[in-house]
Amino acid sequence: MTATTSATIVPTKPRVRRLPEHTLEIVSDSGEGAQKCGQIFGAVCAKMGNGVWTVEIIPAEIQPPPRIPEGASGFRIRIGERPVTNWGDSTNLVVAFNEQVLLARHRLEALAPDAVLLVEDKWASDEDADIRAAWEAGMAELSGQHYRIIPVPMEVECLTLVDNPRKGKNMFALGMLACIYTSDMARIKEQIAETFRKKSEQVYEQNVALLMLGYAWAEAHIDFRIEVPPAPVTEPLIVMNGNEALGLGAVAAGMELCAMYPITPATSVSHYLSEVFERFGGVVHQAEDEIAAVGVAIGASYAGKVALTVTSGPGLALKTEFLGLAVMTEMPLVLIDVQRGGPSTGLPTKVEQSDLLAAMYASPGDSPHVVLAPATIEECFHVMITARRIAEAFRTVVMVLSDANLATGVTPFPRPKLDARWQAAPLDLPPVAAGQHAYDWNEETGLSPRIIPGQPGGAYTVTGLSHDNRSKVAYSSGVHQHSSAMRSRKLAVLQNMLTPPPVYGDDQGDLLLVGWGSTKGAIEEAVDRAKREGMRVSSVHLRFLSPLEPGLKAIFAKFKKVCTVEINYSDELGDPFITEENRRRGQLSWLLRATTLVDVDCWTRVPGEPLRPGSIVDAIRERMPRGGAA
Repeated sequence: MTATTSATIVPTKPRVRRLPEHTLEIVSDSGEGAQKCGQIFGAVCAKMGNGVWTVEIIPAEIQPPPRIPEGASGFRIRIGERPVTNWGDSTNLVVAFNEQVLLARHRLEALAPDAVLLVEDKWASDEDADIRAAWEAGMAELSGQHYRIIPVPMEVECLTLVDNPRKGKNMFALGMLACIYTSDMARIKEQIAETFRKKSEQVYEQNVALLMLGYAWAEAHIDFRIEVPPAPVTEPLIVMNGNEALGLGAVAAGMELCAMYPITPATSVSHYLSEVFERFGGVVHQAEDEIAAVGVAIGASYAGKVALTVTSGPGLALKTEFLGLAVMTEMPLVLIDVQRGGPSTGLPTKVEQSDLLAAMYASPGDSPHVVLAPATIEECFHVMITARRIAEAFRTVVMVLSDANLATGVTPFPRPKLDARWQAAPLDLPPVAAGQHAYDWNEETGLSPRIIPGQPGGAYTVTGLSHDNRSKVAYSSGVHQHSSAMRSRKLAVLQNMLTPPPVYGDDQGDLLLVGWGSTKGAIEEAVDRAKREGMRVSSVHLRFLSPLEPGLKAIFAKFKKVCTVEINYSDELGDPFITEENRRRGQLSWLLRATTLVDVDCWTRVPGEPLRPGSIVDAIRERMPRGGAA
């Protein structure tokens, strides 16, 4: 450990390091504003033209006790000179508001071996002897590393401007980062204005003063600067997180009602919509529970509106009976599931991809429906347009599986060029033709016209019971067999409209990785690293999970091994009692083995955080066939 006191750093000309990328974190106790600091800095980097990927560090408890490693709250930002697709492997610089949250990041092996740590130093001389002892113990634990630790008198400095430095350290930290990373101060002030000016001009001015205070301190005491050159901006960009992109996509798709019940990490979709939806004729309905929320959405769809409901894993479980009703009655419905760790309430603030099989099969009986999974924040926008169109064209439920990594991550992407064709056409309500029934299934496609209440001659009884094409309750075996076939056939029709997924890398080789959802960036970065080592590895990323994209068996046949990479649980061969016969596999692996009859292996982890490219590279090395590397 290289410990440096602020008094010994008086740079006359700071050393400037020009790097292709750098990763930083701001960590604190809950409520100290580290996430707000990170959000502002990440947004500014993106607006300056840097590639950016951010990850929120959120404790499991809403308000954990202060100064404990388990309570670490913060924000991680990876910035690059080119587009950044994932959070990377380790952090190069940390601003920590106490040593305990810093220890949390160290113990999770999140820090690079030579990381620079800027840590609040007030705890070294705290009046509480236990706190002083904890500081000493924390510093001792870090002493075996090669970190460079720079104590920073954040509270002492902030007290020159505010009475409560706990509410000011985040802007002081932002000022230090602005100096270290040679950021555009005008853009930072604009971003602060967007964030705080709606509260009051006084709040804005105080935050700018704290920003400048932190900048001045770093300018006088920090002996290095980091420059990550931004790429030239050739087209207008938009900067937002995945939940905001889902909400904006719902607006662009012409959706008219969002019914939801608050649940982490999905709630901010409705927060975003509640700010903008009414301007576009939409309504956000907060129901009394998850069951009522999906019921309202189905009712709105029955009435001819374009409806969605938003939830996470526990809410998805509560909605299953109503989702079965939507399938049986063939009501168009879009459901967003922002996945988190499970089971039960599990890890409310952490990422996982454990809802795939629940999304596909949890509803009682045979309930075929569509399941999509966006892989990037940009795709979170566009997937809503696709989901709305499929839901209405096929009169079915479309589930969109996002996750906590996409939900809170922020990255820039090209500003969408809106297209009127994305939106639903105005309702055409002519009289229903004589003899037309509620479910006049096309025998070839399973599709049937949608009748909206109020259409002359279109009255029919809606039922969740097994029914014939007139919606008449029917228990005969022939009717149930036929109606089940019609609901299922729609998925086969949809799959015939899809194209095989592209292969990232060579279309043949020793190992093919298959992923879905937010793992795309980490998998493809790992593939690039492995190829540089001479390994013949490629990847495929799936967006359609029900129905699966076609041509997978032919793609798999060109590789010696196929392995999924997922953030869900699977047993490890070699663990006690685990055999090839009883091994529980990753959820996509299980699905692919069943549908392609290919021996698809899996590498899965449930760390409560996004996968790191370096870990995936290690897994590739372990799974390469003999002689697989050049």
